[in-house]
Order: sequence, then structure tokens, then C-alpha cells
Amino acid sequence: MTIQAGDKIPACTMKIMGEKGPVDITTEEIFAGKKVVLFAVPGAFTPGCSLTHLPGYVVNADKIKASGIDSIVCMAVNDAFVMDAWGKAQNAGELLMLADGNGEFTAALGLELDGSGVGLGTRSQRFAMIVEDGAVTHLNVEPGRSVDVSSAETIMGLL
Repeated sequence: MTIQAGDKIPACTMKIMGEKGPVDITTEEIFAGKKVVLFAVPGAFTPGCSLTHLPGYVVNADKIKASGIDSIVCMAVNDAFVMDAWGKAQNAGELLMLADGNGEFTAALGLELDGSGVGLGTRSQRFAMIVEDGAVTHLNVEPGRSVDVSSAETIMGLL
């Protein structure tokens, strides 16, 4: 079942890149006591994700944070090495590049995407959510391949 507005974020451990390599980070560390924008992409370095989705959040990071957001999190079913390299390539230093390498968090959210037809395996649907102290207040899932309801500009309109 897909997570909905009002639901609590499920407990999960993922990875981010630390100074010496990948390190664990929990959903509690990311969301507890904070107001967070989390957006997910089907894959790092893919065209829609690299040309539109992530850049919108990079360019608008200061405006988003000025609206009371503590952190902006970009998540993909990729490993921490890929997420780190993609963040550096996109100048995403203001964002937390979150690796859901095994797709466990994506599955817990009920937001998996079957990309096996194009060689991607199981990935995350493209979505964005606003989370306040661990509870989802808004969830926008893209109905198709576009970057519209999950864009930085759309989410900024909800803040």
C-alpha cells in the first residue's frame, strides 16, 4: 500500500557518502523534529532526472530552505557512490543525496517502479513529499514520465 498524507515515514536505514565511504543513515535521523522535502527519481544520471528534476531543486535550494525547510533530500535506488558522484556532477551540495541501494525504503513507501523493461530493474517512482517531524503532509507522485507534480516549483507552491 502506498504511503499517504498523514502517515508516518517507515523506519528504515539507507546510505549516504561520508568522508571515508558509505555510512548508514536512518529515517529517524533524516526526519525526526525536522521539516523535510524528499524527492525521488528513477535513477541517477538518467535524462529526466539529470536535466530537469534534480536541477530544479539545486537552483531553488535557498528559496526552499527559506520557506522553513530544514533539508532537501534526493533519493534514488542507487548506491551511495553513484549518488555522491551524481550530486557532485550536479553541484547539489545543499542537498542530501540519499542512496536506497536495495530499494527497501522505496518498497516500504509502496512507491516501487518496475523498470525491467528498459534494463533498470526495480526502482522508485518519481515523486516528491513534504514531511514534518516524520509525518507526510504532502505527497505528489508523477502519473507518467513527466516532471511536473514532483518538481521543485510545484513543491515550492505547497510550502
